[in-house]
Amino acid sequence: MNMLQQLGSHLSGLEQLKTMVEQDLRCGIGETLDIKMLEANEDHVVFEAIPDAHLYNPNNVVHGGFSATMMDFACGYAALSRVGPGQSISTVEIKVSYHRPIDKNTGPIRAEGRVLSGGRRMIFTEARLTDGQGKLLVSATSSVLVIDI
Repeated sequence: MNMLQQLGSHLSGLEQLKTMVEQDLRCGIGETLDIKMLEANEDHVVFEAIPDAHLYNPNNVVHGGFSATMMDFACGYAALSRVGPGQSISTVEIKVSYHRPIDKNTGPIRAEGRVLSGGRRMIFTEARLTDGQGKLLVSATSSVLVIDI
């Protein structure tokens, strides 16, 4: 059973997100990469993860795909907070910018996603990934399609 089936499409996106936070429900890749959603509010979500050496690329820093995944979660789930029952979202485009390298000594990292604007079919979002001192590590913007399910 996928997570949406478990939650139920009768819930709004925000209700789904709040249930995910309360029950620590994660989609498959969230479990695999140990990315946890800490907060879900309308137009705003927060995720946390602890990078480690198992996420390294050949340059001995965390692979950019891990950061990009956190940015996609933050942007996409912020958009999901806006949709009604019987709707979902799909990322159309995401632009990720890497500001600082991440390694196992970075400590917990926090991704915050926010809705910038949106309508019935498209929602535009941004996200920031920071370390424990608030230093910007990665930023992203995204366009998200609202779909009927």
